[in-house]
Amino acid sequence: MTLPRSSNRTRGLAGLAATAVLFGGLVAVPQAASAEGGSPLAQHLRQTVDQLKFEQVLDTDPPTSAAELNALRQNDVEKEAAKPPKRADLKAAAAAAAPISQQPQIDLTVIELNRLGRPVSSGTVLMSPQYPDGKIVPVDRNLHTTDVRWRQWDDAGWYANHGQGTIDVVAGRENASIDFMLPYPASVLKLMVAFGVLRLVDKGEISLDDTYAYEPTTISSLCGPASSNTVRNYLDASLTWSSNAASCAMVKLLHDHGAVDGLNQTFQDLGLETLQLKNTNPANGARWGNPVTMSSLDTAKLLMLVNGGLGTLWTAPGGTAVTAAVLSPASREFFKSKLGDQGMNVTLSTTNWCGAAYPAQGIPQLTPSRWIGADGTVTIPGEGVAYGHDVRPCNDAAEVTFAHKNGWVGNSGADAGIVKALPGKGGRTYIVAMFSNLGYQYVDSNRPPTGAENVWFTEKMALLGKAIDTYEKKRHP
Repeated sequence: MTLPRSSNRTRGLAGLAATAVLFGGLVAVPQAASAEGGSPLAQHLRQTVDQLKFEQVLDTDPPTSAAELNALRQNDVEKEAAKPPKRADLKAAAAAAAPISQQPQIDLTVIELNRLGRPVSSGTVLMSPQYPDGKIVPVDRNLHTTDVRWRQWDDAGWYANHGQGTIDVVAGRENASIDFMLPYPASVLKLMVAFGVLRLVDKGEISLDDTYAYEPTTISSLCGPASSNTVRNYLDASLTWSSNAASCAMVKLLHDHGAVDGLNQTFQDLGLETLQLKNTNPANGARWGNPVTMSSLDTAKLLMLVNGGLGTLWTAPGGTAVTAAVLSPASREFFKSKLGDQGMNVTLSTTNWCGAAYPAQGIPQLTPSRWIGADGTVTIPGEGVAYGHDVRPCNDAAEVTFAHKNGWVGNSGADAGIVKALPGKGGRTYIVAMFSNLGYQYVDSNRPPTGAENVWFTEKMALLGKAIDTYEKKRHP
């Protein structure tokens, strides 16, 4: 049932978001919710997503007929992640764009960490046509919730069914107080793939320096032809500039080792139930469709494991004490280093467009030197993208590092990573994960006709990233 905006606001503020508070490394009993509902962090996130007015974006490709809705349903089977459109195409589409038909779908989590890498506070907020002002998700002391009925993304259903999903992601949640359709994670799914591959490395089944011959029995337009490279290089390309071909190779490698079902079971055992790498094609590593699911909360917790932390980070519903030892120290360092080498700083952070009036500045991160040319501009050779803005002034003013992975298709825009303050720039360390249906199909009404080359998202995502970082800086000076 859809409630009026004022009623939804009341319900959102009444949600409980318990906070795991740690003193001296010991886990304290979660604090009770305040009268306003939720932790201060959760309340700030809800207010921020509401104030950014994501409902003001424009839709450049809304379906206008039953035939177009049926075409969208084909995306439920396999999403061929085409390259984003060129600036001229976006400009032409924006000229005829229509207001978005309803409140966008946003799933946002921030977990604050102490100096030992342990969680001290968290906030998870959902936004959808059902929760247009944002809804705070109640979590327990293990940063876990049973109060959300997670649904699988449905391309056509978002338009035709008022954003209401029909396929459950986690069984047994029929009586949950919140019902939410998870946005498709797009290339953030490569975090799950890398985790699975590094688990094979830790078990001694493969080595990072092994050469893997990717030999698909059927060719996918997503994945491309046969190739050969080291596991190390495939993971590098997958994580730093989001190579689909390299990622397909690693998905196929998981299938070759019979490891996909085991990976999905590992996520269940860790209490990360929404992390599901399902229905991919063992013949070529393709078929990245809507059965592949990730929530922001579980993604943030996965990144907490990658980051590393002292002792038990949480206890899974089955009673398993979960520690960073799920990956070896070497695998964690490799994983973090590749996320730290991210070239596509274009979503919650926007330093690739340093100095531009549009899009707005996001998280004030240090741009990795790997991608910076002699003229100070960023170029991603694998994607054939040159950003054309001198990033050196932004690096001089940078306050944090952002080890992250983002993703995009037409109706998905996502970013998830670990933020750490640079020396002398405050003491904040936090994880942020954001999934939405606002991919490059959606544009801002104030998008300039020129000078916005390769801007694939609404700048509201950058404003969200900046607002979160500003809040964290004040909390951890």
